[in-house]
Amino acid sequence: MDPNGKVALITGGARIGQVVAGALASRGCSLSLTYRDSRDAAEMTADAARAAGVKATVLRADATDETQVADAVRETVKALGRLDILINMAAVYQKTSNPDGAHWSAIQDANAKSAFLYSVHSAPIMKQNGAGRIVSFSDWLPVTGRPQYKDYVPYYVSKASVAALTEALALQLAPEILVNAIAPGPILAPPNLTAEENAQVLAATPLARWGGAEEIAKTVLFFIETDFVTGELIRVDGGRHLS
Repeated sequence: MDPNGKVALITGGARIGQVVAGALASRGCSLSLTYRDSRDAAEMTADAARAAGVKATVLRADATDETQVADAVRETVKALGRLDILINMAAVYQKTSNPDGAHWSAIQDANAKSAFLYSVHSAPIMKQNGAGRIVSFSDWLPVTGRPQYKDYVPYYVSKASVAALTEALALQLAPEILVNAIAPGPILAPPNLTAEENAQVLAATPLARWGGAEEIAKTVLFFIETDFVTGELIRVDGGRHLS
């Protein structure tokens, strides 16, 4: 699929999402940007897209609320005329040393349920258009089958759910809609990372560096532009899974 002239809905588009949005806008793709709390980031991304010559709309929606998700999809089509691409980036990364049922539900909803809801509400519109692309975000650890870090049980399982969802939807929505997922590794260093922690990450990553948001944008574009890859999960982790 050529993104030029198409419309992409991006959920949770802060930080890495801003770079992904910029890559799509530069290729002539109009944008619908949903947010729950980060309105300023969404507005900034929309302004940049408009400056690049494409249409952009900003919508507030809780990605775990089905009514709000359905409204966001409907408003995207109303504002921009169509919907061709869905990029499920809304997520939380939360450490839970002693998780309870509330932790489990909140993290599952934010990471897995959100991708499910946006996908099932977007798919009928894409089917009507005759083609569509859905790109979700898992994590290199569950895709590799290695929990590795303690105190992340709900998070790990939620991202494993995204991987399973991707494969199931790819089968369910074929042949019109291609569904794939990205499993990031060390992409952006957290702002509070110590020098020692940074050195540990670099030592454990064969390519010995943080990837940068541009590497995610490149992979998103691949999944949009390919016409014969579906149900796939690509680790963008600099070889981190090999160590």
